[in-house]
Amino acid sequence: MHGVEIPSRMNTLQDYRLRGGSIAAVFPIHYPRELLHAFDFLPVEVWGPPRVRDSSGEAHLQPYICSIVRNALSFIESGSLDSVDLLLVPHACDSLEGLGSLLLDFVPPRQPVLTLYLPRGRRASDVAFLADELRSIYGRLQKITGRSPSSSELMASIHLEEQADGLLLKLHRQRRHILLSDEAFYRFIRSREYLPAEQFISLAKDILSQTAHTRLQGIPIILSGILPEPMSIFSALNEIGAWVAGDDLACCGRRIYPPGDSNEPFQRMAERIIYAPPDPTRGSPISERAEYLLQLVKDTAARGVVFYGIKFCEPELFDLPKLRHRLLEAGIPSLPVEVDISDGLSQPVINRLAAFIETIP
Repeated sequence: MHGVEIPSRMNTLQDYRLRGGSIAAVFPIHYPRELLHAFDFLPVEVWGPPRVRDSSGEAHLQPYICSIVRNALSFIESGSLDSVDLLLVPHACDSLEGLGSLLLDFVPPRQPVLTLYLPRGRRASDVAFLADELRSIYGRLQKITGRSPSSSELMASIHLEEQADGLLLKLHRQRRHILLSDEAFYRFIRSREYLPAEQFISLAKDILSQTAHTRLQGIPIILSGILPEPMSIFSALNEIGAWVAGDDLACCGRRIYPPGDSNEPFQRMAERIIYAPPDPTRGSPISERAEYLLQLVKDTAARGVVFYGIKFCEPELFDLPKLRHRLLEAGIPSLPVEVDISDGLSQPVINRLAAFIETIP
């Protein structure tokens, strides 16, 4: 990666602990990194994870629950998260809300469990509601840690995260000139899931300093969905002559949070999440999502959209028909594929992708 080496998740956790910090395991999707950091928690995201035996999760969940939630519960039940100090479960969908309820009432882990409800709108009342939710999380963290970060400490943490998100936006906008493979690029983007903001900022600046005028070759596409697992999806796309010029992924592009406006820390944290790119898990109107995708296609000169879906993901599936219809009206071809994060990338999926890329003019 142009001489830039990404620290591993395990090494990052160990280093953070050695300096006296605590670890918070955070489930998808939107949450206030800055609030956790102010209490000296390193948020480490749990997107499933892939390749986890989900038999213990199946004992508590219906068979139509998505593999992200099913694997997450199995991961907890297996003891793989016993070393972390806190679990945070945002209400991104009904399945994740159910996971939070299970952990609070039926299969409680050894750590404290915090839940976070995200409002489904962008009204002033939604910002105020989320700010109150964040104040409630602050109160819980006070009791757990015995600490009370001041407003100035909260604002310092917010400004640091805003700087990291500003660089994340720059990386996406300059993607065409960053000479990394798609998989290498997105492995770095996804390091935001566990790297402290300071480390991410330093590495992002290194990558941005090495951009080139040469442009990537192949058919540019947009990748939309929740999670690009397995990550070999990127190599598969490259091998059939496409590259990802931009994304509408819940773990990546939908979390390019803008700076807030307020000087009150909880209000500002709420603004950042509420005014992020449109996302069905935050109740964004389909029309808003469609216009966002069309603008993303225009900005990146993409020639098609791949909807890379997780099986049984209701928020994504609900929007899909109307999104594809709006893209078709604008002359943008699209393809939906569906995967389970516990499975590898199947040959039938690769064949469908290849056939789709071949049809793009």
